[in-house]
Amino acid sequence: MQEQKGVISLIFPVILAVFATFLTMGIGFGVLPQLVHGQLGYGDIIVGIVLGTEDIMALCSRSWAGKNTDTKGAKSSVTKGIYWTFLAGILYICAGLTTNLPLIALIQLIFARVLHGIGESFLITGALTWGIGLTGVARTGKVMAWVGICIYGGIGLGAPLGELMNSHWGVLAAFAGIILFPVIGSLPMFKLPAIAAHAKKQEGSFFDVLSVIWKEGSSLALSAVGYGCTASFITLFFLSKYWGDASLAYTVFAATFILTRLFFSSFPDKYGGRLVGICSLIIEVVGQLIIWTAISRSMALVGVGLSGIGFSLMFPAMGVEAVKKVKPAMRGSAMGAFTAFSDVALGITGPAAGLIASLLGYNAIFLFGAVCSVVALLLIVRHQKRGSF
Repeated sequence: MQEQKGVISLIFPVILAVFATFLTMGIGFGVLPQLVHGQLGYGDIIVGIVLGTEDIMALCSRSWAGKNTDTKGAKSSVTKGIYWTFLAGILYICAGLTTNLPLIALIQLIFARVLHGIGESFLITGALTWGIGLTGVARTGKVMAWVGICIYGGIGLGAPLGELMNSHWGVLAAFAGIILFPVIGSLPMFKLPAIAAHAKKQEGSFFDVLSVIWKEGSSLALSAVGYGCTASFITLFFLSKYWGDASLAYTVFAATFILTRLFFSSFPDKYGGRLVGICSLIIEVVGQLIIWTAISRSMALVGVGLSGIGFSLMFPAMGVEAVKKVKPAMRGSAMGAFTAFSDVALGITGPAAGLIASLLGYNAIFLFGAVCSVVALLLIVRHQKRGSF
């Protein structure tokens, strides 16, 4: 526990900046659907495009963020991430001021989402690399676990905060938070020592890094399918069973996810990412299968909780193994590439799960999540036996 506190104290300014910036991501989720649909008068497809633009740009800019981190330093990337988010906030406010011109407002919102996505990519890539540089490679798992807690915690708190600000003070107040929160949250960060860039120019291409860490990335991506299925369709699943509001399911997932990281974040560093990954995937498979076969609300909530526990440590577990396989000079690119696997998986999961639901029903979605986790488990076991993972 003392070592845990030591790690947190070292990286606290970095993870505070991450938390503050991801509050703005949550504010977007809480405010934008109502703004685009209710005030601007656009349909669900346009709402999806506006929200999805941020994810697409985060994925597309991972290589850029990795290169900047490796050649100019992690602090540079985190600072630029805050800067891009600040600019996004200005565009959000401009859109909020022009709601009487729906097309102009929509264009500004899309450009704001572009900048928001770039900001997210730079921030996460820089924060992970900076945290590992400050604490040492031996604590990679803890750093990744705490960064993840701040990501999900920020989004989880930001969405209701955005709704609250919008209902009490209007959309402009919510958008002002997108400017203010990252700036205020990043102030302690500027006192931290910068970690020197390891290379004057990038060693190898982004795709070279992908070829080195694809096994770890693929395992993470496959495990993320279960999370994507749960996050996207648990509400409709509950409604189809007449179990009422699924908000408790989200609470259970978030609670088990965060508590697992709080109490077991040291496990990937202590016992190795492969062993932790295998145990995590077994738990996730069981959780998804329980939801698939659930005959009651309580049974489904147990499955959701186990899914949260199982998915929680996959990012730090596979990240520990990925970092081992790259040179320090390529660590930023490795973090960008590794995170991209999760982006791709979550981007594909929604449409794939929707197709499965339309053909086989909502239950089958969670069987799909279980099967993907089994494939991830087999991938780890196979390469562990070969000693090449």
